[in-house]
Amino acid sequence: MTFDFNNDNDLFTKMKEHLYSAVLGDILDKMGLYHQFLPAQIRPLEETMVLAGRAMPVLEADAMGEFSQGHNTLLQKSFGLMLEALDDLKENEVYICSGSSPDYALVGELMCTRMKMLKAAGAVVNGFHRDTKGILELGLPCFSYGSYAQDQAPRGKVLDYRASIEINGVRVEPGDIIFGDRDGVLVIPKKVEKEVIQQAAEKAMGENQVAQAIRGGMSVCEAFAKYGVM
Repeated sequence: MTFDFNNDNDLFTKMKEHLYSAVLGDILDKMGLYHQFLPAQIRPLEETMVLAGRAMPVLEADAMGEFSQGHNTLLQKSFGLMLEALDDLKENEVYICSGSSPDYALVGELMCTRMKMLKAAGAVVNGFHRDTKGILELGLPCFSYGSYAQDQAPRGKVLDYRASIEINGVRVEPGDIIFGDRDGVLVIPKKVEKEVIQQAAEKAMGENQVAQAIRGGMSVCEAFAKYGVM
């Protein structure tokens, strides 16, 4: 099976239609990339949400006080560089944010509204979201620890964006593919994306064949011997 695509729009549409986090994760494991899943507590706001897009990493940090009084002029700005980061989002990009303590929401309805207007793929935050009703009405894929309304404004600021970040040991570089569904969120490094996607498509087809064989009465031992997939 050849997984053909013409551009990112085509690629991400096909990934959301034909692939899933488990099969992508299996291929990453096979390639020796054992630490590509983000923390298990990062979940979609609703189970039907599927996310595929390119990472636009955002670095957040705790910073007490909406307007700090220190020497760093960046910290004297409300939200730091968050507004600039949002406005810099491109089509099919994922606002993926980490770096702060999980004591406040890192994304909300107004942020997601801007993402939607810019045709971004969605948001993934290593922390909480708020404004659940509004985000769900937007229909924008959003993944987080869950809902918690406490605001980031007096508690955290964005220090940088389009920069490398790390989430629980998982490196996220600008342009990496982020894929998420109800079973988890993972990072596909850009340098291996074509190989991962092609092999995942082949494995997904093989899993469908195995499922049909088992439903037809074949034992799992026989199915594995024949297809090499389980």
